[in-house]
Order: sequence, then C-alpha cells, then structure tokens
Amino acid sequence: MGSVNTLNPNTDRSVKIFDEFYDFTFNVQGEEYDAVFSYFKSIYTTKEAAGNFTVTLFRVAALQNVPVMSLLAQLQGANGAEVSLTLAYYLNNVRSSSTLLGVAQPTQPNYYVARNVRA
Repeated sequence: MGSVNTLNPNTDRSVKIFDEFYDFTFNVQGEEYDAVFSYFKSIYTTKEAAGNFTVTLFRVAALQNVPVMSLLAQLQGANGAEVSLTLAYYLNNVRSSSTLLGVAQPTQPNYYVARNVRA
C-alpha cells in the first residue's frame, strides 16, 4: 500500500519551501504599497532588498491582523538593523517555535529532553 505523503524526487525541498514562502497573495492599496516600498528603498541600497522587506511587512500585517501603515509608523526613524530586529520579532510570533529568526543567543533546551538526543 502506498503512502499519501510520498515525496516527489524531482522536486528539491529547498525550492518547494522557497516557492511556498513567496506564494503569498494579498490585495493592497497602491498608496500603501508605494509608501512602504519607498520607505524601505530609503533604508536599503537595492530594490530587491526593499521589495523583500515590503512583502514581509505586508505578510506580517496580514497575519497579525494589523494595518500595515501602523506597522510602518513603528518602523519609521529606525535604521536597517533595528528594522530587521523588529521584523524578526513579528515573524517569530507567526512561525514555528522551534526556529527563531534574529536570535543571537540560542535558547537552552530542557535538560531531560537534551540528554536523550544523540549527537
């Protein structure tokens, strides 16, 4: 009997994860998109970086059910590192708790669970 969860060997897992991440459709106002994109364009040097952060901010706003302009108001006046840290905070709230973005200090695992893991 075959498994329902069989993997397609012709599809690379990293490509699949990348495609699923960017498969995000959301209707936005043109003025809001222009405002967010121009803000990120003023912080970052490339259009690609500004576009990626723009999409990320709209994704966070949609997942948190918060207007994107209020998130933008929180970010204004911050430098690139502070913007990255703030977005990492929001993205960590909507991600799996097993992975954290932008965390320099690794979390200490539970002793009783960690001792059962073989390296």
